[in-house]
Amino acid sequence: MNPSAPRLARSAAARPGAGIVHLGLGAFFRAHGAFYIAEAIAKSGGDWGVVGLSLMNPAMRDRLAPQDFAYTAVDLGPEGEIPRVVEVVRDVLVARENPEAALAAMADPAIRIVSLTVTEKGYCHEPATGRLNPDHPDIVHDLANPAAPRSAPGYLVRALARRREAGLRPFTVLTCDNLPQNGRVVRSVVLDLAAAVDPALADWIAAEGRFPATMVDRIVPATSAADIARVTELTGFADAAPVVHEPFRQWVIEDDFVDGARPDLAAAGARMVKDVAAFEHMKLRMLNGAHSALSYLGYLGGHETIAETVADPVYARFVKRLWRDEIIPALTPPPGEDLHAYADALFSRFANPAIRHRTWQIAMDGSQKLPQRILGTIAENRVAGRPCPGLHLAVAAWMRYVGGVDEKDDPIDVRDPLAERLRALSDAAPDGPAKVAALLGLRQIFTPEQAAAMRDDVSAAYATLTRLGARAAIEGAA
Repeated sequence: MNPSAPRLARSAAARPGAGIVHLGLGAFFRAHGAFYIAEAIAKSGGDWGVVGLSLMNPAMRDRLAPQDFAYTAVDLGPEGEIPRVVEVVRDVLVARENPEAALAAMADPAIRIVSLTVTEKGYCHEPATGRLNPDHPDIVHDLANPAAPRSAPGYLVRALARRREAGLRPFTVLTCDNLPQNGRVVRSVVLDLAAAVDPALADWIAAEGRFPATMVDRIVPATSAADIARVTELTGFADAAPVVHEPFRQWVIEDDFVDGARPDLAAAGARMVKDVAAFEHMKLRMLNGAHSALSYLGYLGGHETIAETVADPVYARFVKRLWRDEIIPALTPPPGEDLHAYADALFSRFANPAIRHRTWQIAMDGSQKLPQRILGTIAENRVAGRPCPGLHLAVAAWMRYVGGVDEKDDPIDVRDPLAERLRALSDAAPDGPAKVAALLGLRQIFTPEQAAAMRDDVSAAYATLTRLGARAAIEGAA
């Protein structure tokens, strides 16, 4: 930050009462959900201010506290950079420093919604089944220490237990992460953990709690030091925690809240629906599935960002064919949506050079992302008798990537909950077919049926990647 610039500060009147606790106050929520909530309050009122909760890291609290939790969000559109100050966050707590304060905030009767952006791995579930992973180290700890949790499910269960003990209504659990049937997944892990602690608690949550499904969409790259400096230049104020984002945004929400208590999100442009599934599949498979495919193949091909990747005509042809021939045929369009027009709009969003969404960033946590982004589409194409060489190539590229060495024999910094296991399996296998077989054997990711059905196609794709490299391999698949 520019030491001579005054620090950003909250305006005097901008402090709504707290109604929401949000777990995982990272860039995405601050550029997406917080926007909608702030606009809903501005248009329809209500005490829906947000208390952020970080489970472990105090960094966001430490950046935001000196500016009274206000921050700048910058729209990176074709018309230029448009900054806006967002003032809906009231406080940020750090659970590891003070678990009692975190639980007390969630148990406060004024809090009617607890929302989450903790990434796929934060739910401590098995991606292949959507159920709680009882062997996850944080879940093992939480079962042994239910009053002092570590995991997001652990905090949800303990806070709900406190509300039940106090005779209060439960809060709505609103997940905003990219999981298929995300409301069902978080309900499942919460009920599994609650049942292990107290079956009566699980029964109460099942009867009284609400876990609406959502679909969230906005491209939000990681904030860089250059972004922070640019915000000071744009606004004249030093902001330690700005976010940058594309102009597009979408939030589709199942309208199922405890006692109907929620901000007027429709007034802010959110779409309130009875069933999110078709929207969710469209976005997870078309945007996130294509993003993941481009991230692994683009990284291996030497491209740093998604915009740079699709500026390469070989990759551009590949992703357009992937949508047309492999992803769209496996989808049912949501009401009023043209999937081919949606694909065209996605390509324009991917190609926006102002959005520096790094392939390495998108490639993180692939073991948690593959089932919902890619494997489901492969399975449905197989049932329908449709080939999907591009998606098999994407899975093979993930396998090459998690091996930890790129096409130039340089190391890859693989960030994944299973990174050590993935690398060990890859290193122990003597050749490509053995590496593919070993990785397909991971039941946290692939079901036995998926592994058996995919082995030959993914092995062939892996061999092509090894022989030709990513760019030449996708040129053949495009």
